[in-house]
Amino acid sequence: MYSCRVRTITRHPISSGENMAKPTTAHSNDCNTSRLIVLTDLDGTLLDSETYSFDAATAALDALRARSIPVILVSSKTRAEIEPLRSRLHNNHPFIVENGGAVLIPSAYFPFPITDAITSGPYLVIGLGTPYTRLRQALKDIERDLGVPLRGYGDMSVDEVARRTGLSFEDATLAKQRDYDEPFIVEGQESTEQTLAQAIAEQGLRWTTGDRFHHLMGVHDKGAAVRRLIDCYRHNVRQAQPSLTMLALGNSLNDLPMLAVADTPILVQLADGTYAAGLDLPGLIRAPAPGPAGWNQAVLSLIR
Repeated sequence: MYSCRVRTITRHPISSGENMAKPTTAHSNDCNTSRLIVLTDLDGTLLDSETYSFDAATAALDALRARSIPVILVSSKTRAEIEPLRSRLHNNHPFIVENGGAVLIPSAYFPFPITDAITSGPYLVIGLGTPYTRLRQALKDIERDLGVPLRGYGDMSVDEVARRTGLSFEDATLAKQRDYDEPFIVEGQESTEQTLAQAIAEQGLRWTTGDRFHHLMGVHDKGAAVRRLIDCYRHNVRQAQPSLTMLALGNSLNDLPMLAVADTPILVQLADGTYAAGLDLPGLIRAPAPGPAGWNQAVLSLIR
């Protein structure tokens, strides 16, 4: 499906203070024995946390495209947000929306039927998440039970979403077109994390934290969605029996499930130059810069 030369990464645990100043040991293999797939978070990772630009990652994106290495967008963003971004990135590969709520695969991408998918426009959609209406009702129930104001995207105007995120009015409109994930904030009196987590669990739901918001969602995450998509890739190449190598990049707690299933997990710095707490994994590589600049350096160091 794609021809290239990639480097099979030999991972070593990296202490919390180390970064990529000294490259991880690696050796080259032909793609007929190893095929690389890049999985990436968007906000604060491939996209700058303030400008939402990917310009600083252009060199690495061009290098991946030249090697026909798929870049899979794995985000809390909605389908409506990611579709125009894919066009700007010249990206025709599958993508994962709303923290793993669904996997969207271009209809002719794999030469076999995907039995658990439904057709929606140009995509086959594997839905893994809880319907948005259920999440909205659960958020209101939790708010009532805890007596703590919880404000989700469904409670916010487009102007407020734009103000809180730095998105344009048009992009904030797309961000509110949600199907599987409700971003929310805790207002006023703070509830303890343990109390909030218990109330969410009693609803049969999960939550995670991204760059700006908590996210209420069903029993799914980025890792589960990645595993389902990788099953398709493995099925597609089974006859040739190549190995698949997954490189994943993220910067927030909601990226942890994706990073945990990758062969090479890379943690990108936050905008202030620190790393998100609670994301320690065996073999974790720490990119030496925030956002797309760190993304660019990390990817280039591993594919060249």
